Amino acid sequence: MGRISITLPNKTYQEVLKQAEEHEYSVSGYVERMLEKFVIQEQMSLYHTNGNGSGKNGHHGKFKFIDLFAGIGGIRLAFEKLGGHCVFSSEWDRWCKDTYFENFGEVPYGDITKFPASEIPDHDVLTAGFPCQPFSIAGVSKKKSLGREHGFKDKTQGTLFFNVAQILEIKRPKMFMLENVKNLIGHDKGKTFEIIQGTLKELGYHLFYEVIDAQHYVPQHRERLFIIGFDKKVFKSKPAFEFPSSPNKNPKLGSILERKVDPKYILSDKLWDYLQGYAKKHRERGNGFGFGLFDGTSVARTLSARYYKDGSEVLIKVPKSNPRRLTPRECARLQGFPDTFKIPVSDTQAYKQFGNSVAVPVVSAVASQMMKTYKTLTKKP
Repeated sequence: MGRISITLPNKTYQEVLKQAEEHEYSVSGYVERMLEKFVIQEQMSLYHTNGNGSGKNGHHGKFKFIDLFAGIGGIRLAFEKLGGHCVFSSEWDRWCKDTYFENFGEVPYGDITKFPASEIPDHDVLTAGFPCQPFSIAGVSKKKSLGREHGFKDKTQGTLFFNVAQILEIKRPKMFMLENVKNLIGHDKGKTFEIIQGTLKELGYHLFYEVIDAQHYVPQHRERLFIIGFDKKVFKSKPAFEFPSSPNKNPKLGSILERKVDPKYILSDKLWDYLQGYAKKHRERGNGFGFGLFDGTSVARTLSARYYKDGSEVLIKVPKSNPRRLTPRECARLQGFPDTFKIPVSDTQAYKQFGNSVAVPVVSAVASQMMKTYKTLTKKP
């Protein structure tokens, strides 16, 4: 690797230091990534100038979108495939930022709660795999009686969903896609989801939501909630949006397994004995806890961020041996990421990242329906 030494004016250095701290990088690490980003963007600019570009990572997208709580960019992959151009991204996790940068040439902004909604670039579509946090509606009636601000700002203040709502209110994207766990619907006896729906309707959006199981797209049972919104100011009547029909592909694990796997992924005797003992203990108590053992004809359990601990939820049978964990590349495939997707982090971080990610083909299918609806409704007679 080459090395360079640069001297910056004090004012410039202080600004770089501030930005590096916001992104949780050292100054040298941040400058390194910014220089890499500049070179990549220049290359892409030249690529498009020469007329060879397809729109990916360039400025010729059919529509603009933002990628909030971006993780490693699973949602971005899906929308870019449809011709979208990402104009802003945010993600707080240090290691996710590394993976995101390696694949998109961009370091996402860190803490979205510290970024003014008014400064986010204009966009057509907002996407967010926002974390679920508890909501509190205590004191709303009292505030109403005192004439104080209420509505979504009162109910959602202090949650990350509040920041999504703020952006929707200020930037008014034509559409949005929110993704979350299935249990959001029943969280706090349904009160959380009631507030979310009420907030989005209060902001002036037509709503559609559905729980989709990824097992029809990838060999993994993974149920996730998708909430889709269309701006009532753009779509005067409620659009005839429909969630995608199941493709009924029902792929099996054999389609994502690598032929040759490093022996380090095979469980040690100690760990395998522990997992079997743990499962036996819970079976005797009438509980269903325990490891999941699969072969190439199976559909896996839901991959989670805890997979790095012992891999117990998805273990692969190995002839005449202890079972093994999935490799990071297999986890990527299990979530529908292409083999061209770079994995620059440790196995531990990779397991966390793919366990927290979206199933890309599911997002692609939903996004495609969104854009189909948008084209129909905006098509000139």
